[in-house]
Amino acid sequence: MENDRELIRGVGLVNATALNMIDMIGVGPFITMPLIVSAMGGPQAMLGWIFGAFFAVCDGLVWAELGAAMPGSGGSYRYLKEIYGPKRLGRVLSFLFIWQLSFSAPLSIASGCIGLAQYGSYYWPALERTVAGRDFRVALPLLGPLEIRVVVTAGTFVAIAAVIAAVLLLYRKITAIGRLSRLLWVGVIGTVAWIIFAGLTHFNAAQAFSFPPGAFRLTREFFLGLGSAMLVATYDYWGYYNICFLGGEVKDPGRTIPRALLLSIVLVACIYVLMNISILGVLPWQELTASAQSGTRFYVASTFMERIYGAWAARIVTVLIMWTAFASVFSLLLGYSRVPYAAALDGNYFRAFARVHPQGRFPHVSLLALGAVAMAACFLRLADIIAALVVIRIMLQFLFQAVGVIVLRVRRPDLPRPFRMWLYPLPALLATFGFLYVLVGRRNFEKEVRYAVVIVIAGLAIYLVRALRRREWPFGNAAPEAAGEHVASK
Repeated sequence: MENDRELIRGVGLVNATALNMIDMIGVGPFITMPLIVSAMGGPQAMLGWIFGAFFAVCDGLVWAELGAAMPGSGGSYRYLKEIYGPKRLGRVLSFLFIWQLSFSAPLSIASGCIGLAQYGSYYWPALERTVAGRDFRVALPLLGPLEIRVVVTAGTFVAIAAVIAAVLLLYRKITAIGRLSRLLWVGVIGTVAWIIFAGLTHFNAAQAFSFPPGAFRLTREFFLGLGSAMLVATYDYWGYYNICFLGGEVKDPGRTIPRALLLSIVLVACIYVLMNISILGVLPWQELTASAQSGTRFYVASTFMERIYGAWAARIVTVLIMWTAFASVFSLLLGYSRVPYAAALDGNYFRAFARVHPQGRFPHVSLLALGAVAMAACFLRLADIIAALVVIRIMLQFLFQAVGVIVLRVRRPDLPRPFRMWLYPLPALLATFGFLYVLVGRRNFEKEVRYAVVIVIAGLAIYLVRALRRREWPFGNAAPEAAGEHVASK
């Protein structure tokens, strides 16, 4: 996009990798370990992390090729539009991507803030106390019931405060953010390094590998449990693509984007496997399962450190993990705020989102809007947020993109590709299979699928009304209006 020239290309390989890693690690692995262990009922849940890493590499190669070939702001918005035709189906899919992002991006940001508040409950147990809660249920024709539970705890307000703090820190130019990302990255790596060192120096192999009877029997229950574990692992690995949303602000993007993607996946996969084996060698898996079933005491790393060194270490690691959670929120909000900006420049979103701060040269309207919706999402339960987020993204973004990299090779063989997928098209096909398995290979998978279907139907209805009014595809082929000429969306 021509207006990307207004942005500053100030993010190099080190900063790009740091932004990805703090986005990937965040608070996810520190709070989701009980959920993964509970899903499979034992240490064999490590398979979820291993398969999750494998499919993350496969999908990372998809992002690497697309990000290097189309290095502008917007990430998937830009890719889907170009792959499927900017004035035909690509127009619809890119709009649906922005539409789902209005739900999934705030969910992702809120999950990090809720995790931060849950670790805060180690210091202040009252944060876990439920103030109010209510279930909302709507019966949908053909689809079945749509259920949402809203919960208000004292920690909810801590989560909202974390969103506000992230917005305030991001309200500045990108070069300053690059320096801040390195500082946050040091905190993230220092935290996980301490946990891994503590676990390996107090490791109980018999406990870590105390598999229950029939743990690896390939039954229906095994594969359903693996599907649930992989859904959570998918959530924890996601973020390796964050730099693609900042493509317009990356130095030498044809080389930096693929390297940052793959380097961050490999490093984080090693960290996750080492860290989780270390924790299982100190905390019995039965205790982690009990935490998941009760929905409390998710501050696993704090309990882990308390068992090894005492309360002083638990207090320190709690602060470090809250730092890590905030670093992830910071990175997420930074990346996603650039996507509505790119769509608005393209005439496919509200014109206000194309505005750039006059001094800092960053999309401030987009940043503020996503922050506001993320605060509202803090009233949902963490487990529900994770499941809904993963399913919505898979159905409305990742599947179309994994298939799309093959479509683009056929449609545009002449497109310059600074990076070409290794072993093409095998990684794209494997990524597609992995996403489909995560989508339907779980108990009660229909619940989150209904959310995604409702979002698709609503998004298509809005798109078709707009297209009819503006005589765009499929009702005509009028050129999209420039962001500065007219309001792109009502």
